[in-house]
Amino acid sequence: MIAYDLKCGRGHIFEAWFANSEAHERQARAGQVACPVCGDSRIAKAPMAPRIATRKGEPRPAGEENLRRDGMAAATKGEFEQASDLWQALQRIRTEVEKNCDYVGGRFAEEARKIHYGERDRRNIYGETTADEAKGLHDEGIEFGVLPWPARKQS
Repeated sequence: MIAYDLKCGRGHIFEAWFANSEAHERQARAGQVACPVCGDSRIAKAPMAPRIATRKGEPRPAGEENLRRDGMAAATKGEFEQASDLWQALQRIRTEVEKNCDYVGGRFAEEARKIHYGERDRRNIYGETTADEAKGLHDEGIEFGVLPWPARKQS
């Protein structure tokens, strides 16, 4: 087994385990590796610090066994289960949004404004927008929500 620190196109860094480096390359090329935070499948290896073994019997600093290479706390089995439950909930939300809302793509801000100001019939929509457009909608008092959008495939 080999562990890699990976980074998605949106800058999230996460750890993933593979049978070997060839398995990582094959899955990454096939788009089967996705960011657990945002679902982005544009993945690259992140810089990693090497693991340095200590001498047998040498005391380790307190709590070191619970730290990852980046100094963040390692996830427990319960935390992994919780993350899996959250991921499944996000998948269900995505399914419901797609079933009950009209996809407007990159025209989200434009369509939201037209609905808000009565230029279009009121309906549920979803799509993409930039951070600046979202700020503009917020500043105008137009209600909308931002959801983490999981990829269809999980690695």
